[in-house]
Amino acid sequence: MSDLLVVRAKLKDVAGGLNVSGDLAEALDKKVRQLLSDGIERAKANKRNTLMAKDI
Repeated sequence: MSDLLVVRAKLKDVAGGLNVSGDLAEALDKKVRQLLSDGIERAKANKRNTLMAKDI
């Protein structure tokens, strides 16, 4: 897989004391990439060159 968009080291901080499995970062990265892809399509459909929070 290419470079991850999520930071593995931060996941453990956010997990609040829970253990973090090795495949969590990859699964979360996949979700983030899909959200971004959908947001990019929405921005383009609205004829904008700026990706905004409302696109997500």
